[in-house]
Amino acid sequence: QVQLVESGGGLVQAGGSLRLSCAASGRTFSNYAMGWFRQPPGKEREFVAAISWSGRNTNYADSVQGRFTISRDNAKNTVYLQMNSLKPEDTAVYYCAAAPAQSMYSGTFPYAGTYNYWGQGTQVTVSS
Repeated sequence: QVQLVESGGGLVQAGGSLRLSCAASGRTFSNYAMGWFRQPPGKEREFVAAISWSGRNTNYADSVQGRFTISRDNAKNTVYLQMNSLKPEDTAVYYCAAAPAQSMYSGTFPYAGTYNYWGQGTQVTVSS
């Protein structure tokens, strides 16, 4: 089992920044690829970003490419999502999730079903 706890959400004005954190406990953190997903109000959960177990490989949804940065610190068992130039359409509940390491190399990382463990989510609200 891997337990994931997100933090760092909140209310921010358009153009602002937030950094989300996801602290992991349980099984060896560095065995897992990590992803961030979000669920806007009334919509389906969608892929945001993913990072390989080593941190050397990252992938982003087109909608956040160039504005968001995913990173991880395996010594701290934590994955981060730095969000810059936030837009009202970024408003959502943000979830971190853990997937088998090979998901980054098999191309399955954008799919929620790939991930075995999920956090409880943190709300991000961007005002216009």
